[in-house]
Amino acid sequence: MWESTPFADLVRDALGQNGMTLRRLAEAAVDPQTKQSLGHNQLWKIGQGQPVKVLPWIVRAVAAATGKDVREVQLAAAEQYVGLTAGDPLGMGGESAAVVVAHVPGIRPADLPKVQELLRNWAADASRTGN
Repeated sequence: MWESTPFADLVRDALGQNGMTLRRLAEAAVDPQTKQSLGHNQLWKIGQGQPVKVLPWIVRAVAAATGKDVREVQLAAAEQYVGLTAGDPLGMGGESAAVVVAHVPGIRPADLPKVQELLRNWAADASRTGN
């Protein structure tokens, strides 16, 4: 059975850009918080979909190298290594709050009535209390 590799896809897509090499990509793979950097061998492993230790700084370094938003890279790593799709399928996030729901692949918003109810109740409570 074919497995989804969205984290690896981000690296492969970046390598597919004109003139990009693993070594050049590795130069940009620096976590802005810790200043730790990924080597080209580790990026190759990620791009091949091989198992790697996924740590927060590694995800941020991949985001820096690929020019993607950290949240997008976090979600891609979660899907590939944990098997859950995460996102805002209900469209309930906003400027002041992010709503991330982890679910099995293939779930639609209509399949999540309890989550919808919970989030609507939370939003109503938050608007009443001003939080």
